[in-house]
Amino acid sequence: MVLQGNKKKDFGILSISCVVDVPYHYNAGFFVSRYLRELKENKRILGVKCPKCHKVYVPPRVVCSDCFLKMEEFVPVSDQGAVTGFTVVTVPYTNPNTGEPKKLPYTCAYIKLDGSDSNLMHCLEETDSKKIKTGMRVQAVFNDIRTGDHFTDIKYFKII
Repeated sequence: MVLQGNKKKDFGILSISCVVDVPYHYNAGFFVSRYLRELKENKRILGVKCPKCHKVYVPPRVVCSDCFLKMEEFVPVSDQGAVTGFTVVTVPYTNPNTGEPKKLPYTCAYIKLDGSDSNLMHCLEETDSKKIKTGMRVQAVFNDIRTGDHFTDIKYFKII
């Protein structure tokens, strides 16, 4: 709606439909690259430790979110931890890496690994929300063939 003088004129809504191709290349950087390399080559999960507060972050990040100090000490953490939050997803989703639809339902969870002070987001094997509780113990299940991708090298987390 546009006001012209004392009169309002309705020009309607203009829309243009088109397909836009937006290719991009993501650079994981040194910290995440080291994390992904350890997953791929050694089936080991690495975090990074703050020199002041000693919090361990997984996946690694450059700066402690509490102390604002650069972190450089990489430390291994357990492949076991506790679920801190979850949702069972029933909305269709296409995997951007494969172009394939994700099998529904699937469970997305925040997991605090033993030895870590942050949450890691990943999928659970279990999809029945009645069988999942916050605080329950889970363990990473690694793919036999790993490519350096967080969501495929760790296949899922299973309830233990």
